[in-house]
Amino acid sequence: MHWEALLSLKKQGVSNKRLRTEEDETRLGFEVDYDRIVFSHAFRSLQDKTQVIPFSKTSFVHTRLTHSLEVSVVGRSLGRQVGKAVLEKHPYLKSVHGFQFNDFGAIVAAASLAHDIGNPPFGHSGEKAIGDYFSNGNGKRFKNQLTAKEYQDIIDFEGNANGFKILTETRNGVEGGLRLTYATLGAFMKYPKESLPKKPTPYIGDKKYGVFQSDKVFFEEVAQELGLIKRDLTGDFNYCRHPLAFLVEAADDICYTIIDFEDGINLGLIDEEFALEYLITLVKETINTEKYNQLSRTSDRLAYLRSLAINTLITEAVAMFIENEEAILKGKYSESLLDKSKYKAQIDDIIKISIEKVYESKEVVEKEISGYHIIATLLDTFTIAVENYYSDRKIRHYDRLILHDFEENLKEDLSVYEYVMLCCTYISKLTDGNALNIFRKITGNV
Repeated sequence: MHWEALLSLKKQGVSNKRLRTEEDETRLGFEVDYDRIVFSHAFRSLQDKTQVIPFSKTSFVHTRLTHSLEVSVVGRSLGRQVGKAVLEKHPYLKSVHGFQFNDFGAIVAAASLAHDIGNPPFGHSGEKAIGDYFSNGNGKRFKNQLTAKEYQDIIDFEGNANGFKILTETRNGVEGGLRLTYATLGAFMKYPKESLPKKPTPYIGDKKYGVFQSDKVFFEEVAQELGLIKRDLTGDFNYCRHPLAFLVEAADDICYTIIDFEDGINLGLIDEEFALEYLITLVKETINTEKYNQLSRTSDRLAYLRSLAINTLITEAVAMFIENEEAILKGKYSESLLDKSKYKAQIDDIIKISIEKVYESKEVVEKEISGYHIIATLLDTFTIAVENYYSDRKIRHYDRLILHDFEENLKEDLSVYEYVMLCCTYISKLTDGNALNIFRKITGNV
């Protein structure tokens, strides 16, 4: 892979070649990506979507919105530092093509900002709830009407693939969705493969999938423009990652490792003194002990350690990227940047505590159970209504009421896969609060 192609400014629906040397420095295309994401409805809805604690109204607990903003800040730092090193190593990128180190930061920041935009309500349990409905619930009725890959898309519903759909789908006459640069779309795509075969290799990009069957054609166009390497291991749709996707992943890893841990402390789920010791172990090489001991409040100590921890892991991730840049460009680097970090043991210890004390806490488990029931009810209601709309049976008045704000999306020629996926995407875009309100109306609890 070559950086001059990987940093493509091309956008969906635009045929002419956009050159970095011709860009308006006050309104750079990569920065426009960030702006478009911020002002999109899908991004703003993240303010009422769960990060860790479903339905939490506690001000200091992160939502998907605050998490995404923090990931974008970390991503920008990662991108700028990597960009500076890449331009020093490949000076022609600046002298011939006009790229600046801030371009790398802008791309990674925009992709990081959007990284959770496809996640359903109620955290990661929302993805599992959608999949469970189609694999074990009433949604099993669609299995014989879909191809193996189409069915896998819905029984293993993936927020990353849904995010790519939301960012790029044409709707309401707007061609190409948010019309982001192909560089940002490539960096967004952490798992550039289809749903089957599932985890065919240990390569990090095969861990999950990132493209629904309905979006393969366009992603092929993006991949070819960027010069992504096709991994012809199985004959299926599978590409090597865009190099900057490693930085987006690292930004997310850094934030959820440290910030979810911090949320657990603030919620009283993790003992403060015990937690601080874990963070001190992570930053022992950079901590100013005298300054730390002057901080009398636990919250101030926590903020200081959090800042140090994030900076420590940013420095480590950048070093890992630069050290392995050649292998990454050849598609031969197969792990996340922090997997080989010298801090791996400390990171694993923190994540283990978060899983035990936060992700598996009684409050989270109980509310995830509620989320499962809510999503299953919504899917059952909407898929039946849409099924009746397209069947020979006369559509019920109740179905029309359900589809009142949804019917404009129902075209005459939709396949079973297309209308089932339409239901999934619609429900995935709901906030936690909207999903709960619709559930209450459907069940008569108004």
